[in-house]
Amino acid sequence: MPDLNTFRAETRAWLEQNCPPSMRTAQPDDEAITGGTREKYKNPESKIWLDRMAAKGWTAPTWPKEYGGAALSEPEARVLAEEMQALNCRPPIRGMGFSMLGPTLLEYGTEEQKRTHLPKIVTGEIRWCQGYSEPGSGSDLASLSTRAVLQGEHFLVNGHKIWTSGAHFSDWIFCLVRTDPTAKKHEGISFLLIDMSDPGVRPQPIRLISGYSVFCETFFDNVQVPAKNLVGEMNKGWTIAKRLLEHERKGIGGIGERAKERSEQTPEQLAKKYVGETDGRIAAPALRDAIARFNIDQRAFGLTRQRTAEEAKAGAPPGPASAMFKYYATELNKRRYELMLDSAGTEMLGWEGEGFEPDNLRTTRDWLRAKANTIEGGTSEIQLNIIAKRVLGLPD
Repeated sequence: MPDLNTFRAETRAWLEQNCPPSMRTAQPDDEAITGGTREKYKNPESKIWLDRMAAKGWTAPTWPKEYGGAALSEPEARVLAEEMQALNCRPPIRGMGFSMLGPTLLEYGTEEQKRTHLPKIVTGEIRWCQGYSEPGSGSDLASLSTRAVLQGEHFLVNGHKIWTSGAHFSDWIFCLVRTDPTAKKHEGISFLLIDMSDPGVRPQPIRLISGYSVFCETFFDNVQVPAKNLVGEMNKGWTIAKRLLEHERKGIGGIGERAKERSEQTPEQLAKKYVGETDGRIAAPALRDAIARFNIDQRAFGLTRQRTAEEAKAGAPPGPASAMFKYYATELNKRRYELMLDSAGTEMLGWEGEGFEPDNLRTTRDWLRAKANTIEGGTSEIQLNIIAKRVLGLPD
């Protein structure tokens, strides 16, 4: 393995040579890449960039090479991220396959499951969605009722999931199902991988206040799922489900960085543009103070995440810190958009049409979308309960 300075120089040179010019700009919503058979590459250079990064294994840089990754160490992966940021490189692809299912399969999947699914995630051939929550099982996830009955070489699945983000664009879904209705609710759950192309699977988009339809409800009607698609032991899926949620909350903890990648606008820039400047500073003292406090908190949060990553590298397993990160990151993200709204005033209240700048129209929708961050992946109230019990040791 080359030393980090050599690796950094080689990485920088490769990125400068291979990252297309248009992939070094802020990423518009309609050019974000999540992969799968339904992906549409509005910008052809998005596909070029994805293919080049996937060929290097750099879409999942720390995954083993036999599954399509590059087997980079955590310090090397951090160097790669830093050099991409320095060149303003867009992420070539994102999705639940990378942030949630992939790490879970690496820990719990069979060799066949790893070799079948992980390389296709790396190259963007398939897109995954999550089948956890149900209309009557949200915060109390373990009360889920979607049923899977083992019938020889397959499970017969029937039920209804909700908040299945991106299901209408996805190829596969990882799903929690009840396989033993007589067991205690945490003990009768299994973790299945289901092909969305099965005629018994029906996703239906849910329109949000932001105008987007990123969420869906998904119905399963006599869906036959091969028994080999069971991850881990039957009726032991709750353990896997909790570990995947830790990965999900860790990913949500990085939401502030992704927000910066999506837009070149910052609260400071908007404040100086719409409120004005005095001697190079934001003219309104109260707003200036609020933005300064936000920047300090955001910087401190980033350093805390970095410290925790170092602890994980030393062998510390994922734990309650993921709940803390998820909670704090989503609260910070809401503050970010509220400050942008305070800075731009009515210019940030446009919905469509002339008279508003395109970036501001997008930020208005992102401001509304940010409120859902405090619900998905476990509500803020649930995260506070986890922190109270598992971190502070408070009684029930």
